[in-house]
Amino acid sequence: MENILAFFSANQQIIYIVILMIFLGIEVIGRVPSVLHTPLMSGANAIHGVVIIGALIVMGEADPANYTALVLGFFAVVLGTLNVVGGFVVTDRMLEMFKNKKV
Repeated sequence: MENILAFFSANQQIIYIVILMIFLGIEVIGRVPSVLHTPLMSGANAIHGVVIIGALIVMGEADPANYTALVLGFFAVVLGTLNVVGGFVVTDRMLEMFKNKKV
């Protein structure tokens, strides 16, 4: 129990920032009109390229005998890639709705 209290007291400012970010995110997303929600989420999914880069760095720096880091890094690359591709597909479909249709 003392270790937990020591952790919270040592990281008190970071914990406050995370809590404020959660409330701010809820307020910002809650005020987005439903028409803009899908493009906003597809753009957020595209930002997950950072996850791919981070996973590649982790895999590159991991010890070759550390299979846990390599497997988790591999799954992070695969899931991040799926999220990025999905974000672009959703954005493309949304933009397709606003194009003039040929008769």
